Amino acid sequence: MLAFLNGFGLSLSLIVAVGAQNAFVLRQGLRREYVGPLVIFCAISDAILMAIGVFGFAYLNDKLPALAPAMVWIGAVFVFVYGMLSFRRAWEGGEALNPDSTGKGGLKAALLFCFAITWFNPHVYLDTVLLVGSIATKFDASRVAFWAGASSGSAVFFVALGYGARFLAPVMRQPKAWQILEFIIGVVMVLIAAGLVMSAI
Repeated sequence: MLAFLNGFGLSLSLIVAVGAQNAFVLRQGLRREYVGPLVIFCAISDAILMAIGVFGFAYLNDKLPALAPAMVWIGAVFVFVYGMLSFRRAWEGGEALNPDSTGKGGLKAALLFCFAITWFNPHVYLDTVLLVGSIATKFDASRVAFWAGASSGSAVFFVALGYGARFLAPVMRQPKAWQILEFIIGVVMVLIAAGLVMSAI
């Protein structure tokens, strides 16, 4: 259960970051267009990518025992930098959500666009494969539970984002709301980085 909850919390912390994929799903949710298929696609994509990270690292760790400690430190640095970037975005501001900024199209076009911003985005691999995989090495005997938790966190987030978007519309059109969100993300990321460092010392 501990591994599941750690995976669930980590996944939510990473995925809530403002990005192209989340903004697209949020816009589609606000417009109530193809929400179900997009939510399913994003959740399955994350589950696959996280499986590569969690179980791929298990194989590499068997071959290279020194890899896990190194990846924990790399993960800590990456999360810390991630947090600092969130703080910078919160400081600079300028983000706002305009649901009309993406032209209407068919389901195929929406899925193709979602595929591109998911699978061709290098940040996605850093989050789901590198970071999740490196932290999963701490739960060697409970990797399946950790992966299940991380995948569940992703699925819950996308469902909430897609179907709850209509309730967020008045708030997320305000740049201040994005600044507050980025600041919270920064705090969570720094705390995760500190926890990784403490576990590695």
